[in-house]
Amino acid sequence: MSRPVVTRFAPSPTGFLHIGGGRTALFNWLYAKHTGGKMLLRIEDTDRERSTEAAIAAILDGLQWLGLDWEGETVFQFARAPRHREVVEELLAAGKAYRCYCTPAELEAMREKARAEGRAPRYDGTWRDRDPSEAPAGVAPAIRIKAPLEGETAIEDRVQGRVVIPNKDLDDLVLLRSDGNPTYMLSVVVDDHDMGVTHIIRGDDHLTNAARQMIIYQAMGWEVPVMAHIPLIHGPDGAKLSKRHGALGVDAYRAMGFLPEAMRNYLVRLGWAHGDDEIMSMEQMIEWFDIDDVGRSASRFDFAKLENLNGHYMRAATDDALYESFVATLPYLAGGQAMLGKLTPARAAQLREALPGLKERAKTLIELKDGAGFLFAERPLALDEKASTILDADARAMLRDLQAVLSGVEWTVEATEAAVKAFAESRGLKLGKVAQPLRAALTGRSTSPGIFDVLIVLGREESLGRIADQAA
Repeated sequence: MSRPVVTRFAPSPTGFLHIGGGRTALFNWLYAKHTGGKMLLRIEDTDRERSTEAAIAAILDGLQWLGLDWEGETVFQFARAPRHREVVEELLAAGKAYRCYCTPAELEAMREKARAEGRAPRYDGTWRDRDPSEAPAGVAPAIRIKAPLEGETAIEDRVQGRVVIPNKDLDDLVLLRSDGNPTYMLSVVVDDHDMGVTHIIRGDDHLTNAARQMIIYQAMGWEVPVMAHIPLIHGPDGAKLSKRHGALGVDAYRAMGFLPEAMRNYLVRLGWAHGDDEIMSMEQMIEWFDIDDVGRSASRFDFAKLENLNGHYMRAATDDALYESFVATLPYLAGGQAMLGKLTPARAAQLREALPGLKERAKTLIELKDGAGFLFAERPLALDEKASTILDADARAMLRDLQAVLSGVEWTVEATEAAVKAFAESRGLKLGKVAQPLRAALTGRSTSPGIFDVLIVLGREESLGRIADQAA
């Protein structure tokens, strides 16, 4: 009987949870859920100089925002260093590892010689078979594994297919540095084994690491997990994804006003697809996702597609759900904290009422915030450039007459709409010629939800006051 699937996400806390890491976590999570298994989380904090508590917090926060949970306690790799050293002692005792006394200068000379001879710069096995009695006094050795010298190492990768690396291209990698610290290569293998990981799903930049890590598995007599190396994400121009393309932290996408459900939907389709399905729920992703269906070619990050997808999710959300998401995200949006401070119960009710119109014109929560700005504006309103242009002398004179008409009507969408249409007809004007100055006066902008909805949401007193402020 096959073992239950155990995947793991293992980021290094040297920075934020970047978008590629978010997709790797999502693929691991989905595959675990699809197979009825579990995903574990390991923080690979062995680089003590670059690992920070802030980065760890950002990674955990980013995963939680994406809606990705993990089983059990988070494992911290550095804390497991004694266990990593224990494995090295086992390998030494079994004659599968050895002490190397080469100095940094000797190693550099070795690399230079290899380059000069047109060979790859690798360790040449100087201490592999020497007698320990030859060890120089007072020199702390590194510990290296005895890699096979002949044959080949084959990786049966679930995404890349069969990958074969000649063993002559793999040198005796360092397991323990001369200062006693385990290397990344060793730590990863020991941790994955001890955590019971059955499937390693990670970026294909780790493919060469996989062959080296298999040597450690085989030396210990451990079962090698199933490997799946997924292609990296590229920018729209086909180059490796960089900050100019959108290789930002997951937290940056929240600050740009993207919904986590849209982000998940977008990320899952970078390298994987289910027919022509563009929009899919979390339940559908879990049902359909299989690592064997991930493509081998790099996918391209497209901001416009992400924005369009986000706009779809905003429009499809119930007003209650979108309101909750918006208010929860406000502290992360530029200027959002100030808006949150002005969110009185009365304004909250106005915002909730305005949402149906606002979400039709917004692709992100930032655009939603900007669109809702008129509800929070203090009189007299500051006008943007287009609104100032619209409100010329003729428009301001017309507003004075329109204000007199509106002050006498019942304050409903139907009654205000009928009054404004009748006013336009009486002047021989198209409705837009009246609605645009009215919109500019009420919102300070040239775009807004339907103008009659704006009148109702603002209320009679505030609407008439704003019109009067701009009337000549």
